[in-house]
Amino acid sequence: MQIQTCHSITTQILPLTRASRSTRHRQHRHLMLRPSAAVSATPPPLKSRRTHSMPPEKVEVFKSMESWASQWVLPLLKPVEQCWQPQSFVPDSSLPFEEFSDQVKALRERTKELPDEYFVVLVGDMVTEDALPTYQTMINNLDGVKDECGTSPSPWAVWTRAWTAEENRHGDLLRTYLYLSGRVDMAMVEKTVHYLIGAGMDPGTENNPYLGFVYTSFQERATFVAHGNTARLAKEGGDPVLARICGTIAADEKRHEKAYSRIVEKLLEVDPSGAMVAIGDMMEKKITMPAHLMYDGEDPKLFEHYSAVAQRMGVYTANDYADILEFLVGRWRLEKLEGLTAEGKRAQDFVCGLAPRIRKLQERADERARKMKPHSVKFSWIFNKELLL
Repeated sequence: MQIQTCHSITTQILPLTRASRSTRHRQHRHLMLRPSAAVSATPPPLKSRRTHSMPPEKVEVFKSMESWASQWVLPLLKPVEQCWQPQSFVPDSSLPFEEFSDQVKALRERTKELPDEYFVVLVGDMVTEDALPTYQTMINNLDGVKDECGTSPSPWAVWTRAWTAEENRHGDLLRTYLYLSGRVDMAMVEKTVHYLIGAGMDPGTENNPYLGFVYTSFQERATFVAHGNTARLAKEGGDPVLARICGTIAADEKRHEKAYSRIVEKLLEVDPSGAMVAIGDMMEKKITMPAHLMYDGEDPKLFEHYSAVAQRMGVYTANDYADILEFLVGRWRLEKLEGLTAEGKRAQDFVCGLAPRIRKLQERADERARKMKPHSVKFSWIFNKELLL
């Protein structure tokens, strides 16, 4: 899921890149919600897309970290034989027909009291998880850590392949549960996945693993938060099995977040200024989550509308974005970094002061939202039923 940019407010922001060395006024599009209280929307297209921005000599940083990655990153993967599989959570189709049917009926009985808004959020989460090929492609395009041959023994390549395999179960499980529930139009859901994978994503990581691992650290934390909240809502709504499903997925995301955050933590140790500038770069751009190009063939603002429902349901909100930023600032001990270059110090000041600014801007956006008239939107995923945003 993703945070929305919205009404631009002119603020003074310290420059973080060599292209902007002096303080200037600019349009700050960080975390600001539309008056509709949406937390996501497709970001404006970049005027130019920078690629391969990491200086070639920095490749050696990641080469030198391979032994460390084998010791501190790969152990966060689980052996296949110890991993849960989707079949453990859904009706067993190998049972005699009547027993299988009874299990499906019980599933539908559990889900019947969950509101349509919940299913919109759950479908959005599933669609995001199902676009996994795009995410593996993004990571595998990062210079210095890519899988050069498809079966590379490099710890970076081993991690990416195994991470993908673990993540692949998430979409499979949510898809099966949604299909059996009968609450959603699976044809439209599948079409949305098709469109999203075809559209790709543009997170602004520039084939640069410094930027890429900052991005994945934030993104995995965000999915942990979102799945945790869908678990809570499922339990409150009377479906303990769905709560366990979402909670189990959230636990995976938290473990993956720990791995990516650990990589950034190590980069801050071996190259503090380079890593700090990368964090500032990504936060200045804002974290654009994977499904920002979501489309179902009907609603060009589908991602914005889906995210508005997520905000209203409390699944992923503007405050969550600020909370994640504060969490990472604390985990990486960014306020205590010393010996930074001038560029690194500017990035440090910017990032460490950003969360309070986000909250203040959000308060203003919320105040405007309260003054606006609510409106409804149809969602193809739930058979074109209208939901209030």
